[in-house]
Amino acid sequence: MNSTVGGIMQRWQGKWALITGASAGIGAELAAQLAAAGAHLVLTARRKDRLEELAAKLHAAHGAKVEMIPADLARPETPDALYAFTQGKGIAVEVLVNNAGFGAYGAFTEIDLRRQLEMMQVNMAAVVHLTYLYLPAMVARRRGDILILASTAGFQAVPYISTYAATKSFDLFFAEALAEEVRPFGVHVTALCPGATSTEFQQVAGQPDYAFRSAEPPDAVARVGLEALAAGKPLIISGTRNKMMMVSQRLAPRRLVTAMAGRMFRPPQG
Repeated sequence: MNSTVGGIMQRWQGKWALITGASAGIGAELAAQLAAAGAHLVLTARRKDRLEELAAKLHAAHGAKVEMIPADLARPETPDALYAFTQGKGIAVEVLVNNAGFGAYGAFTEIDLRRQLEMMQVNMAAVVHLTYLYLPAMVARRRGDILILASTAGFQAVPYISTYAATKSFDLFFAEALAEEVRPFGVHVTALCPGATSTEFQQVAGQPDYAFRSAEPPDAVARVGLEALAAGKPLIISGTRNKMMMVSQRLAPRRLVTAMAGRMFRPPQG
């Protein structure tokens, strides 16, 4: 981490950050960079072994206090359990990172319905639920930060990842609106919108390799997101190429953009 980034993120020295989906990819990088900035961590994800490995690594490298709670945000009761865990530990969460999420690729009618409903639960409902639980204390303290992982897919309809793109559109607009609501109380809310990233997302979603030809490394995405959050920006798109694509999409008719996305993501025939 360079000195400029480190200076910006001094706001998190000694503060507690809760990171969902922390076991791999962008979530693990966000945890590492927050620990390097002096934050203490509450890590949650489904895979206990991954959490234990990451917790040990970050404690050894940065001296961070690390609590972990294996949990599945596809279960509607999980946000309440996470909140009860931090309350029971006497932890005041001042940085909430709503990172957990997944996608599914293919024709809408061929993707398992339960999988799509779980996606909506993790990508949207859990984000709202956790934010609702932790935001009031931030407002009362007149400080706090919430990072919400949206996506460049949230800027337009995307056939063959239609439900995923819709959930990320929700995350994007929710974060931008909330950022304006809580700005007077000294609370920052940022929507981080990465494009293709070199994580396990592709394998979980089942997306083809060509969709990830220009994938960014997760540490770069995490750094961009945390810089924007510290600076109080409501929205940040990671990657120059992604920013240019989003600008060009705004200039084209929505129907054309959707048709182009459909051609790009259409599964091979036969």
